[in-house]
Amino acid sequence: MKTVRILLADDHEVVRHGLRRLLEAQSGWEICGEAAAGREAVDLAKRLKPDVVVMDFSMPGLNGTEATRQILKELPKTEVLILTMHSSEPLMREALEAGARGYVLKSDASRDLVSGVHAVVAHKSFLSPGVSGTVVDGYLRSPEEGASRPPLTPREREIVKLLAEGKSNKEVAAVLEISVKTVEAHRANLMRKLNLSSLSDLVRYAIRNGIVEA
Repeated sequence: MKTVRILLADDHEVVRHGLRRLLEAQSGWEICGEAAAGREAVDLAKRLKPDVVVMDFSMPGLNGTEATRQILKELPKTEVLILTMHSSEPLMREALEAGARGYVLKSDASRDLVSGVHAVVAHKSFLSPGVSGTVVDGYLRSPEEGASRPPLTPREREIVKLLAEGKSNKEVAAVLEISVKTVEAHRANLMRKLNLSSLSDLVRYAIRNGIVEA
Protein backbone atom coordinates (compact mmCIF):
# COMPACT_ATOMS: atom_id res chain seq x y z
CA MET A 1 0.00 0.00 0.00
CA LYS A 2 1.34 3.40 -1.00
CA THR A 3 2.27 5.69 1.88
CA VAL A 4 0.21 8.89 2.00
CA ARG A 5 2.57 11.82 2.51
CA ILE A 6 1.03 14.85 4.22
CA LEU A 7 2.36 18.39 4.62
CA LEU A 8 0.98 20.39 7.57
CA ALA A 9 0.71 24.17 7.26
CA ASP A 10 -0.38 26.07 10.39
CA ASP A 11 1.27 28.94 12.20
CA HIS A 12 0.67 27.42 15.66
CA GLU A 13 3.18 24.76 16.72
CA VAL A 14 0.78 23.25 19.27
CA VAL A 15 -1.86 22.80 16.56
CA ARG A 16 0.65 21.16 14.21
CA HIS A 17 1.74 18.80 16.99
CA GLY A 18 -1.86 17.73 17.61
CA LEU A 19 -2.51 17.25 13.90
CA ARG A 20 0.64 15.19 13.51
CA ARG A 21 -0.43 12.85 16.32
CA LEU A 22 -3.92 12.49 14.88
CA LEU A 23 -2.85 11.84 11.30
CA GLU A 24 0.20 9.65 11.94
CA ALA A 25 -2.02 7.35 14.01
CA GLN A 26 -3.54 6.27 10.67
CA SER A 27 -1.90 3.27 9.02
CA GLY A 28 0.14 4.23 5.97
CA TRP A 29 0.10 7.99 6.62
CA GLU A 30 3.19 10.08 7.37
CA ILE A 31 3.84 13.77 7.93
CA CYS A 32 6.58 14.66 5.46
CA GLY A 33 6.91 18.31 6.53
CA GLU A 34 5.55 21.22 8.56
CA ALA A 35 5.21 24.88 7.62
CA ALA A 36 4.43 27.85 9.87
CA ALA A 37 3.72 30.37 7.08
CA GLY A 38 2.14 30.44 3.64
CA ARG A 39 5.28 31.01 1.61
CA GLU A 40 7.08 28.31 3.56
CA ALA A 41 4.21 25.93 2.74
CA VAL A 42 4.56 26.69 -0.96
CA ASP A 43 8.34 26.18 -0.90
CA LEU A 44 8.10 22.93 1.08
CA ALA A 45 5.36 21.57 -1.15
CA LYS A 46 7.46 22.19 -4.25
CA ARG A 47 10.40 20.40 -2.66
CA LEU A 48 8.59 17.53 -0.92
CA LYS A 49 5.72 16.94 -3.40
CA PRO A 50 3.23 15.68 -0.78
CA ASP A 51 0.03 13.83 -1.64
CA VAL A 52 -2.00 16.12 0.62
CA VAL A 53 -1.49 19.55 2.16
CA VAL A 54 -3.53 20.30 5.28
CA MET A 55 -3.63 24.09 5.11
CA ASP A 56 -4.67 26.66 7.69
CA PHE A 57 -6.44 29.65 6.17
CA SER A 58 -4.96 32.47 8.24
CA MET A 59 -1.18 32.44 8.16
CA PRO A 60 1.57 35.06 8.14
CA GLY A 61 2.63 36.59 4.83
CA LEU A 62 0.59 34.51 2.42
CA ASN A 63 -2.90 33.29 3.24
CA GLY A 64 -4.12 29.75 2.72
CA THR A 65 -6.03 30.53 -0.45
CA GLU A 66 -3.10 32.06 -2.29
CA ALA A 67 -0.74 29.38 -0.99
CA THR A 68 -3.18 26.75 -2.27
CA ARG A 69 -3.34 28.41 -5.66
CA GLN A 70 0.46 28.54 -5.97
CA ILE A 71 0.92 24.94 -4.81
CA LEU A 72 -1.64 23.54 -7.23
CA LYS A 73 -0.20 25.52 -10.11
CA GLU A 74 3.10 23.69 -9.59
CA LEU A 75 1.71 20.38 -8.29
CA PRO A 76 -1.70 19.68 -9.85
CA LYS A 77 -1.74 16.10 -8.49
CA THR A 78 -1.41 17.29 -4.88
CA GLU A 79 -4.67 17.72 -2.98
CA VAL A 80 -5.26 20.56 -0.52
CA LEU A 81 -7.57 20.39 2.48
CA ILE A 82 -8.27 23.69 4.24
CA LEU A 83 -8.44 23.42 8.04
CA THR A 84 -9.78 26.63 9.57
CA MET A 85 -11.78 28.15 12.39
CA HIS A 86 -13.77 30.22 9.88
CA SER A 87 -17.11 29.02 8.52
CA SER A 88 -17.95 32.08 6.42
CA GLU A 89 -19.36 31.49 2.96
CA PRO A 90 -16.99 33.88 1.12
CA LEU A 91 -13.92 32.18 2.57
CA MET A 92 -15.11 28.69 1.73
CA ARG A 93 -16.00 29.74 -1.81
CA GLU A 94 -12.61 31.40 -2.20
CA ALA A 95 -10.75 28.31 -0.97
CA LEU A 96 -12.65 25.93 -3.24
CA GLU A 97 -12.27 28.19 -6.24
CA ALA A 98 -8.51 28.25 -5.57
CA GLY A 99 -8.54 24.47 -5.98
CA ALA A 100 -8.82 23.11 -2.42
CA ARG A 101 -10.82 19.89 -2.43
CA GLY A 102 -11.62 19.78 1.29
CA TYR A 103 -12.76 22.29 3.93
CA VAL A 104 -12.81 21.24 7.60
CA LEU A 105 -13.50 23.41 10.63
CA LYS A 106 -10.94 23.20 13.42
CA SER A 107 -13.78 22.72 15.90
CA ASP A 108 -14.63 19.49 14.02
CA ALA A 109 -11.07 18.32 13.35
CA SER A 110 -10.98 15.47 15.87
CA ARG A 111 -14.10 14.01 14.24
CA ASP A 112 -13.77 15.00 10.58
CA LEU A 113 -10.14 15.57 9.62
CA VAL A 114 -9.24 11.92 9.08
CA SER A 115 -12.38 11.44 6.95
CA GLY A 116 -11.51 14.58 5.03
CA VAL A 117 -8.00 13.39 4.24
CA HIS A 118 -9.33 9.98 3.18
CA ALA A 119 -11.72 11.75 0.81
CA VAL A 120 -9.19 14.06 -0.82
CA VAL A 121 -6.64 11.23 -1.18
CA ALA A 122 -9.33 9.53 -3.28
CA HIS A 123 -9.73 12.84 -5.20
CA LYS A 124 -13.18 13.39 -3.73
CA SER A 125 -14.49 16.62 -2.21
CA PHE A 126 -15.11 16.88 1.53
CA LEU A 127 -16.89 19.62 3.49
CA SER A 128 -17.00 19.48 7.27
CA PRO A 129 -20.55 18.84 8.47
CA GLY A 130 -19.93 21.75 10.83
CA VAL A 131 -20.14 24.08 7.85
CA SER A 132 -23.73 25.27 7.91
CA GLY A 133 -26.17 24.39 5.15
CA THR A 134 -26.49 28.04 4.24
CA VAL A 135 -22.75 28.24 3.58
CA VAL A 136 -22.89 25.20 1.30
CA ASP A 137 -25.98 26.51 -0.45
CA GLY A 138 -24.27 29.85 -0.93
CA TYR A 139 -21.28 28.20 -2.57
CA LEU A 140 -23.49 26.19 -4.91
CA ARG A 141 -25.16 29.38 -6.10
CA SER A 142 -23.35 31.61 -8.56
CA PRO A 143 -20.57 33.60 -6.88
CA GLU A 144 -22.48 36.85 -7.35
CA GLU A 145 -25.64 35.79 -5.57
CA GLY A 146 -25.98 37.09 -2.05
CA ALA A 147 -22.61 38.82 -2.10
CA SER A 148 -22.84 42.08 -0.17
CA ARG A 149 -19.46 43.25 -1.42
CA PRO A 150 -17.41 42.34 -4.48
CA PRO A 151 -14.83 39.57 -3.95
CA LEU A 152 -11.21 40.47 -3.42
CA THR A 153 -8.38 39.36 -5.65
CA PRO A 154 -5.59 37.36 -3.97
CA ARG A 155 -3.33 40.44 -4.00
CA GLU A 156 -6.09 42.64 -2.53
CA ARG A 157 -6.65 40.11 0.25
CA GLU A 158 -2.93 40.09 1.04
CA ILE A 159 -2.92 43.88 1.29
CA VAL A 160 -6.05 43.97 3.47
CA LYS A 161 -4.47 41.39 5.79
CA LEU A 162 -1.22 43.29 6.16
CA LEU A 163 -2.94 46.66 6.69
CA ALA A 164 -5.34 45.15 9.22
CA GLU A 165 -2.34 43.73 11.09
CA GLY A 166 -1.13 47.31 11.55
CA LYS A 167 1.58 47.48 8.90
CA SER A 168 2.32 50.80 7.24
CA ASN A 169 2.21 51.30 3.46
CA LYS A 170 6.02 51.12 3.43
CA GLU A 171 6.02 47.85 5.40
CA VAL A 172 3.36 46.34 3.13
CA ALA A 173 5.43 47.32 0.10
CA ALA A 174 8.50 45.61 1.59
CA VAL A 175 6.63 42.37 2.39
CA LEU A 176 5.03 42.13 -1.06
CA GLU A 177 8.08 43.50 -2.92
CA ILE A 178 6.09 46.24 -4.66
CA SER A 179 6.38 50.02 -4.58
CA VAL A 180 4.82 52.21 -1.90
CA LYS A 181 2.85 54.01 -4.64
CA THR A 182 1.37 50.68 -5.74
CA VAL A 183 0.31 49.95 -2.17
CA GLU A 184 -1.26 53.40 -1.88
CA ALA A 185 -3.18 52.84 -5.10
CA HIS A 186 -4.39 49.42 -3.94
CA ARG A 187 -5.41 50.88 -0.58
CA ALA A 188 -7.44 53.67 -2.18
CA ASN A 189 -9.09 51.23 -4.59
CA LEU A 190 -9.93 48.84 -1.75
CA MET A 191 -11.61 51.55 0.29
CA ARG A 192 -13.77 52.47 -2.72
CA LYS A 193 -14.46 48.86 -3.70
CA LEU A 194 -15.52 47.85 -0.17
CA ASN A 195 -17.26 51.16 0.56
CA LEU A 196 -15.14 51.74 3.65
CA SER A 197 -14.18 55.11 5.06
CA SER A 198 -11.40 54.40 7.56
CA LEU A 199 -8.67 51.97 8.53
CA SER A 200 -10.77 50.84 11.51
CA ASP A 201 -13.55 49.91 9.05
CA LEU A 202 -10.98 47.90 7.10
CA VAL A 203 -9.88 46.08 10.25
CA ARG A 204 -13.49 45.20 11.13
CA TYR A 205 -14.04 43.95 7.56
CA ALA A 206 -10.89 41.79 7.80
CA ILE A 207 -11.99 40.26 11.11
CA ARG A 208 -15.57 39.58 9.96
CA ASN A 209 -14.33 37.86 6.82
CA GLY A 210 -11.63 35.78 8.47
CA ILE A 211 -8.72 37.59 6.85
CA VAL A 212 -7.23 38.26 10.27
CA GLU A 213 -8.15 36.95 13.70
CA ALA A 214 -9.57 39.24 16.38
